[in-house]
Formats: sequence, structure tokens, C-alpha cells
Amino acid sequence: MRRSTSNRTAGRLFDNPSIGGLSLGALDPYVRRQVRGTRPTILFFSAAGRTVPDFLARWVNGKGLTIVPVPDPADVEQRVLRSLPQLVVIDADGGPQGLALCARLKADSYSAIVPLAVLTSRHTTDRVQEWFTAGADEVISPLFEPTEQASRLDGLMTRTARDVAVNPSTRLPGTTEIEREIRRRMENGELFAVCYADLDHFKEYNDRYSYNDGDRVIYILSRILHDVVKGLLGNRGFIGHIGGDDFIFIIPFDAIPDVCGEVLEVFDTLIPYQYNEQDRRAGYYFGKDRRGQLHRVPLMTLSIGIVTNQHRRFAHPAQVSELATEMKSYAKTQPGSVFVVDRRHDAELDDDGVR
Repeated sequence: MRRSTSNRTAGRLFDNPSIGGLSLGALDPYVRRQVRGTRPTILFFSAAGRTVPDFLARWVNGKGLTIVPVPDPADVEQRVLRSLPQLVVIDADGGPQGLALCARLKADSYSAIVPLAVLTSRHTTDRVQEWFTAGADEVISPLFEPTEQASRLDGLMTRTARDVAVNPSTRLPGTTEIEREIRRRMENGELFAVCYADLDHFKEYNDRYSYNDGDRVIYILSRILHDVVKGLLGNRGFIGHIGGDDFIFIIPFDAIPDVCGEVLEVFDTLIPYQYNEQDRRAGYYFGKDRRGQLHRVPLMTLSIGIVTNQHRRFAHPAQVSELATEMKSYAKTQPGSVFVVDRRHDAELDDDGVR
């Protein structure tokens, strides 16, 4: 173990008379995981009963997705709520039902995360604005060449994947991107460290102050981690937000002392100013435990548990995550702001970490 020394489409859209539905290939495993529970399905709604346009069919075929025509708007809503499809496409020329469906889907915070594209056979500013006002994420018309139409759908899917992959409060990558980054470094054969940072005495701080103050502390910590890691390492460092007050940052093995030491020093300098003057000067305050008994609560500190592949062989990011959680728990048993590094190693690896 190691402890820190700091105490701190131009063309017609609807021109395919034969396509009623497609079941096309397998989806890339990573894309499947962009939204937990997302099915590799596109829902197509046309109140006029139009068939799937050629350009859309070609785009779907290239992506290995499944497109399902759904003629009933209520059925579209049920399917979205039940299975979170990857995309909803609405035919704008089918009457007012499509616009109303768009507005309802985007008014619900759960279904609103599903991207929604609108296909229209004519392009007018008022018509496009009407759909965007209802919440549409993209409007595709004959104004665009088929290649651009497909590119706009690609862009929509990319933006959606990016938006759902980050934590909404800190805008840092979430668990999916954290796992992807660990896997990337494993596959590249890099010598890396996964650092799990967690606040100590955060619950008591929320209880004494407010959830708004707690959110501010979490945001401050996210900025400290981002600014230190990126400031010292640039693109060689990665910062992710698991949720709550739990963060992961991934750095080269040899950067552990500099990065973690700087994080702890900046944290211990800034966090006392999130308390009122009385608590800050005293260095503690009195709070109640779960039995209602008063006890002395110190100011928040930061614990960082670190696992590396210096002396270990990992087969899956989940192994790294499990060990990092274990090291974080150990770090929290130490007083003050600390980082601890797992020095255990696999028996089949020599002391130099040669595989």
C-alpha cells in the first residue's frame, strides 16, 4: 500500500413501395450499451400509412439496425416507454398526429432522451420551426442530398450517444465511457492506474448544509480532478463521474504521485471555504449519527483508492472496477485526505510486471 504524505436526402423521401419492415444484422456491441436497456430498434410512424423511405432503409441497412413501422401513435409511446428504441422517425406529411406525438414524447423526461427525427417532403421555414418547437431533434427534407440526409442521422445518433454518456451535473463521462477507456488501455498494453476518488463525511455535510451546497461541492471536485489531470497530462488523462460523490480518473502509472498529490493539495485548500466561518475555523462541527447521538464531524476529506496493472493481468474492466472499489474503501479508513495504491500482484507475474 502507498499513502500520500499530504493530509489532504435532394430526392423524394417517400418513394419505396415495398419496404414494410427490416430486420438487419447485428449491432456493434458497444453501440448496444450507449443507453442501458436500449434495443437496436428504430420506430417509424406515419399516420398516412407511408412505407419506409429508400434513404432511411439504406441507412438502417448500413447500421445493422431493425426498423419497425408503427401505425398507431399510442403504440409508439408505449414502445418507447417500454424499450427505449434507438431512434423514432416521424413522417411529417401524415397530418397533425405526428406533431402531437412528437410533443408528447419530448414532454416526458424519460422518453425525451430517445432521439426523434422528422421526415418531410417539402421544406419551409415555418414547417421546420414548428417541428423543432415541438421538440424534434432533427428535421430532414428534400433540401438535403441523400448523402447529407444520412449524415444528419449519423450526427443525431452521435450527439445522443454523447449526451447520455455523461453525468448531467458535471458533464463528465459516465460508467459506459469509463469502462470503454479502461478497456482501450488494456487492449493497447498501457501501464495505467485507475484512481477511485470519494468524499469523506459528505453525507454529514449535506445534512448540515443543503443538497444545493452538496451539489456545489461535487461540481468543485469535478473541476479539481479535470483541471489537475488535464493540466498535468493532457490527453493522457481521463476523468469520469460514476455518480454522486464518486469519481474515476485514469492516468499513466508513473503520474500517480504528481497527479494525486496535486489533487489532494488543491482539494484541502478549497474545500474548507464551503463551510461557514465558525465550522471552518474550528475544523469540525457537531452532527447526529443514526442513533441521534451528537458527535464531532471533521471537515470533508478526499480518499483515493488506486489499482494498477503493474503487477496484475486484467481480463475485463469489471475486475479493475472491483479492485478500485476495494482500494477506495481501504483509503477511507485512513485519516485525512489520502491516496493508497494496491501493491499486490498476480503470482505468475514477476516483480518487473513482465507478462
